Amino acid sequence: MTQSLREPSGGSPRDELLDLIKSVKEQVISAQDMYVYVDGERPAARKEHHNTPDADKETSMGDLCREVLNCRRCGLHKTRKNIVFGEGAVQAKIVFVGEAPGADEDVQGRPFVGRAGQLLTDIIVKGMRLRREDVYICNILKCRPPGNRNPSTEEISQCEPFLKQQLQLIRPQVICALGKFAAQVLLKTETPITALRGRFQDYEGIRLLPTYHPAYLLRNPPAKKQVWEDVQMMMNEIGLPIL
Repeated sequence: MTQSLREPSGGSPRDELLDLIKSVKEQVISAQDMYVYVDGERPAARKEHHNTPDADKETSMGDLCREVLNCRRCGLHKTRKNIVFGEGAVQAKIVFVGEAPGADEDVQGRPFVGRAGQLLTDIIVKGMRLRREDVYICNILKCRPPGNRNPSTEEISQCEPFLKQQLQLIRPQVICALGKFAAQVLLKTETPITALRGRFQDYEGIRLLPTYHPAYLLRNPPAKKQVWEDVQMMMNEIGLPIL
């Protein structure tokens, strides 16, 4: 702004007042020339949206879930009531992997919701002091084998790629393999669970800890002590306080 208020002209008070008003008006006009007019009623331009890594994971997991919901790769689609894809946080530090859905899971379409599932929930909530939704829970198979029989080799070969994609998307710090079946399938071994549990293994660059399945704990309560030891190892691995 280069102009300044004019000095009084020395005439009558009325003339001086008119000169002052004229001077102020000229400065206002000059200021308008210097600044860009902004329409206060016009909405601000929408900021460009950038997806976060977690949002990208959610999208990819949703796409994978839709693919699994239409799966007809093996004969289990003929007897299932619901696909049990898995649930939890895509940014979870721990993923729990079981064998296959049971009767309750088949009805509800959710993993670990029966008696064994309640025990797993207690381990997560009461033991680890996390919420179920803070971790991710899934199974090797996404459909229930009739009569809760063991999965066949064909069923595993057709369904395991879905699990691999889930684990690749989440990339947790720790995978907890629940029971003999999950541990042996993931680690490609026939070593008994009694020899596998209590020691970290490697699964495609992710720390994997086998432990007993919650259903086994319902039949053998004394084994809960060993599972709690395993849980503490996982908590220490991801930096959770052990109270």
